[in-house]
Amino acid sequence: MDLTVGEVELLADLGAERVLAAVRDDEKIAVEIKSFIGQSPVSEFHKALGQYQNYRLSLEELDPNRQVFLAIPQAIWNNFFQRAFIQKAIHRYSLQILIFEPENQTISQWIRF
Repeated sequence: MDLTVGEVELLADLGAERVLAAVRDDEKIAVEIKSFIGQSPVSEFHKALGQYQNYRLSLEELDPNRQVFLAIPQAIWNNFFQRAFIQKAIHRYSLQILIFEPENQTISQWIRF
């Protein structure tokens, strides 16, 4: 998915992390997939939050009808994302989250704020 606003081009992450454009029912969505496999989940969260906000901002201009979702593995949601500070950030920034099972590549939950 190409997200270029003005002279700024937002590129998808390398490896297993990427941005996908899709349609869910009649709804247009963009999904940023994050693995959180780095050494520090806090650092990975800071990076993911910044990228999420940049994608949301760029889509406001390029494709205002498309919603951005942050996709995270179920195990990360069950552990790291249950911390009070992370939950506060999710609510503060109205993150839309898609929780998935990496083993069978299925979506287990959609979270909207």
